[in-house]
Amino acid sequence: MVFDSESGMLSCPSCARQDPIESFPEENVQTFFSEDEAKEYHCNNCGAVILTEAETTATTCGFCGAGVVLGDRLSGKLAPAKVIPFTISKEEAIQAFRKWCKNGRLTPKGFMTADRIKGITGIYVPFWLYDLNSRAKVKAVGTTVREYTSGDYIVTETKYYDVYRDIDLHYVKVPVDASEKMNDELMDKLEPYDYGLLKKFKMPYLAGYIAEKYNYDDQDLLPRVKQKIKEYTDTYIRSTISGYSSVRYESKQIATQKKHAEYVLLPVWMVYYDYEKTEHTFAMNGQTGKVVGRPPISVGKVATWFGGIAGGVFITLKLISWMIVGELW
Repeated sequence: MVFDSESGMLSCPSCARQDPIESFPEENVQTFFSEDEAKEYHCNNCGAVILTEAETTATTCGFCGAGVVLGDRLSGKLAPAKVIPFTISKEEAIQAFRKWCKNGRLTPKGFMTADRIKGITGIYVPFWLYDLNSRAKVKAVGTTVREYTSGDYIVTETKYYDVYRDIDLHYVKVPVDASEKMNDELMDKLEPYDYGLLKKFKMPYLAGYIAEKYNYDDQDLLPRVKQKIKEYTDTYIRSTISGYSSVRYESKQIATQKKHAEYVLLPVWMVYYDYEKTEHTFAMNGQTGKVVGRPPISVGKVATWFGGIAGGVFITLKLISWMIVGELW
């Protein structure tokens, strides 16, 4: 039986029997995998470590599409706390990817036909979800400038204000992928997921898919998640200081602490596309269908596009000139 993304149940492709996963006995929900429950597969091509059912004897790597061979058995490794199941089937993922290819304005026509899909793999990618608290203490000088006329004089009045902020910020479920082989930028762009649909992890959700083992624990990735929220923290601080002509920061102290971290699996379709003897890898959010990746660019289309912009600017400038001097070129 495999997990059916449409019904959210375990489904048998032969007899059409379906079993609900949520009603599975609690003894099937485990914190640790035993040696007989799951195996590690090591990809000789890219080095990724993949988890799959113990009975599986051969599969393909969800990262590079290559065949993988059996490595050491998995024993005593912490299982995920929660999982977001796939809601997009393989067929729906293929159709969504083809539609995405055809929307590429600057991609070659051969790529837009979307008929060179080499493979597509559903993989659960390991993530850590962080709950964080940031305490920000800010000292700045705000300046206001006002000009007015007094008799024969134009007066410029400048005032300076001491600005203090003591801000308490809370972040909930900030995701960071824990895979060594998965491109971090690609995974960040797959966001957002609907974390309201997180399910308590049960092994049957993995049926028919593969899942990678995490390479980094929550402490290893703490510096990265702090860096990830830094821009949002800075933006929020700036939003609280308004009404000034300019602001000069004298000090900005931000202390971020981890309140909680949870290990989860998130669904990703990896698409391998062969174009002009080069394999391109794309990722699709297995819950929303969002596609990310770098498609090839057509030099001819780029030249035409920029030529059109340049031509449009030239015509606009000529029209402005005609309106001013009453003469077209």
